[in-house]
Amino acid sequence: MKQPVVSQNAPKAIGPYSAAIKTDSFIFTAGQLGIDPHTGQLVEGGIQAQTKQALKNLNEILIAAGSDLKKVVKVTVFLQNMAEFSLMNEIYAEFFSKEFPARSAIQVAALPRNAAVEIEAIALP
Repeated sequence: MKQPVVSQNAPKAIGPYSAAIKTDSFIFTAGQLGIDPHTGQLVEGGIQAQTKQALKNLNEILIAAGSDLKKVVKVTVFLQNMAEFSLMNEIYAEFFSKEFPARSAIQVAALPRNAAVEIEAIALP
């Protein structure tokens, strides 16, 4: 089974891709930016505000797929500036607790819309 996932409570895809794909075993999300789903704009407040919104968006997509952040097994965080890692990590820790998912954090040259952070995940259904 391969089923695209759409959430009415998260930003719409800004290109030819699905917000997530659900399979029998896993849910694979596309990277989420700190975009306010109501305005379609990046939230103000820098890396921490964008991290919080990106994780809220990620959770809404997972909920639409029948999952949530508690079932995440792997996260990849893309940062425009690795010097902001600790600021991102403070907010990230508010969303994940015991039995943390595996995680990679990578600095990239640029992100869509000049975002500070993009977060993708793999979760159990």
